[in-house]
Amino acid sequence: MNVPLLDLQPQMSRFRDQVLEAVTSVIDSTRYILGSEVSRFEKEVAAYCGTGFGIGVSSGTDALLASLMALEIGAGDLVLTTPYTFFATMGSILRVGARPVFADIDPDTMNIDPAQVERILADDQAGRKKIRAIMPVHLFGQCADMQPLLELAARYGIPIIEDAAQAIGAQYPLEENGAVTWKKAGAMGTAGCFSFFPSKNLGGIGDGGMVVTSDSGLDRILRSCRDHGADPKYYHRRIGGNFRLDPIQAVVLSIKLPHLEEWHRARRRNATLYREYFSQAGLTDNPVVLPREAYGGLEGAAEVNYHIYNQFVIRVPDRDRLRSFLQENSIGCEIYYPLCLHQQACLAPLGYGDQTFPVAEEAARQALALPIYPELQQEQIAYVVEKISEFF
Repeated sequence: MNVPLLDLQPQMSRFRDQVLEAVTSVIDSTRYILGSEVSRFEKEVAAYCGTGFGIGVSSGTDALLASLMALEIGAGDLVLTTPYTFFATMGSILRVGARPVFADIDPDTMNIDPAQVERILADDQAGRKKIRAIMPVHLFGQCADMQPLLELAARYGIPIIEDAAQAIGAQYPLEENGAVTWKKAGAMGTAGCFSFFPSKNLGGIGDGGMVVTSDSGLDRILRSCRDHGADPKYYHRRIGGNFRLDPIQAVVLSIKLPHLEEWHRARRRNATLYREYFSQAGLTDNPVVLPREAYGGLEGAAEVNYHIYNQFVIRVPDRDRLRSFLQENSIGCEIYYPLCLHQQACLAPLGYGDQTFPVAEEAARQALALPIYPELQQEQIAYVVEKISEFF
C-alpha cells in the first residue's frame, strides 16, 4: 500500500472546473497584481478570523517581514521567539536587521513556553530593554498558550506578532472580562501572519500569505509596506518590499476557503483514528508519544477546532531509523524539524551552543510527521500504525 505524506490531487480534482474558470477570468481581465479579487479574499479571511482587516501578501514569510517592518522593528532590536520552527520565523527577524532571542518550548505541545518568555522579559527589562516584540508560533496547527503571552506583552508594552502559518482556523480559549471566548489564531495579537503554501490546510497553487489585524492604522502601514513603502503611489514614507498577493492565488483560495472547516474536521477525524489504532497496538506513550491536545478538555472545545493538524507529529526513539523503515514501506513521513534554529550555521556568530535549549533539541531528535491530509483513508492510517508496530 502507498501512503503519501500529502496528496493534493483529490482536492484539486474536486475544484478543477471552478479553478480553471476563475483563473481564466483573471487571465482575460489582464489585471494581474492585487485588484478586486485580492480585496474580496482579504475581506473573506478577515471575516473568517474575526479581525477587522486582512492584507494579502506574497508568502507567509513576507507576512512576517511586512509585520516587522510596519512595527518599525529593525537594527539593534530583539524579537523573542521559539527555536523550534521553520526557518522563516527567524529569517524574517534577521532580514530587518533585528536579532532573535529564543525561549525554549513546552515539552508537551512543542510551542513556546510562556514561563521561559517571562524569565527572559524580566531579565531584559532589568537590563537593556531591547526586546521589541514577541513572535510565538502556532506549531503544527495548535495555538501557543496565548493567555500568559498576551498578559506579558501588555505588562511590558510590546506587540505580539502571531506566526500562524500552520494554524489558520485553530482556536484558543481566551479569557476576557471573566468569560472564555474561543479566538482564532491570528486574531489575538497585534498582527497575525498566515501562509497559503500548497501544503497548508488552506493552500494555493503557488506562494501566498496574509496579515490580519484589527488595528486600522497598522492596516494602512502594512498595505504600504507590501508595495515598496508607497503611500500613496510613488510617494514613499518608509522602506517596504514587493510583497503583493496576486489575483490568481486569491481566486483559488476564495474557492477553497468555504471548505476549510470541513477539511479541519477531516484532519481531526484522522488524528482520532491514529490515537485509536496506536492505543490498540499498545504503543501509546511508550514508545510513541502522540501529539498533545492542550485545550481539548476545556468547556466548549467539542464545538471548535482547537487543533487543526497541519501536521500529525509523533515523538519516538530511534526516529531516523523509523523514518527509513516507513519510507521503505511506501509511507510518506517527514522530520519537522531536524535542526533547531539556534543550531543553524548562519546563526553561529551569535554563539549559541548545543544544549542551550534542551527541550527543543530533544524534539528535533525525536519528531516525525505522519500523513494526516483530509482525504487520507482509514485503511491507510491502519497500515501506517501496523508498520510502526512492526518496527517496534
